[in-house]
Amino acid sequence: MDKTIKTFEELNVWKNAKELVKMVYMFTKQEKFAKDYPLIDQIRRASVSIMSNIAEGFERGSNKEFIQFLYIAKGSCGEVRSQIYIAFDQKYISEDNFAAAKEECIKLSAMISNFIRYLLTKDTKRQKS
Repeated sequence: MDKTIKTFEELNVWKNAKELVKMVYMFTKQEKFAKDYPLIDQIRRASVSIMSNIAEGFERGSNKEFIQFLYIAKGSCGEVRSQIYIAFDQKYISEDNFAAAKEECIKLSAMISNFIRYLLTKDTKRQKS
């Protein structure tokens, strides 16, 4: 029996994106990071973009549009991963934090890819609230 997803908040991929946003905000509040305003703005925007595009795509009427927004979210996930390297190279975050954030980005990117693949092969039922 398939469970019909009614809201984007029920999606595991959105929940994981939310966790990545929390991680990014935690990093960017640290003293060493806090003065690099351009990088803070860029990495925060990119992380929020992942979460927001998953939500916006879900709220669209079709899987075709949803998939398009998921591809944008996946691109933003790669952007965050790249910016995490910058933060690490500038010694804004520890090696442990870098490894955790990088792993979270890789996991989330794979989740998005798998979800896209699923939506391409299934007639998924979604009921918007």
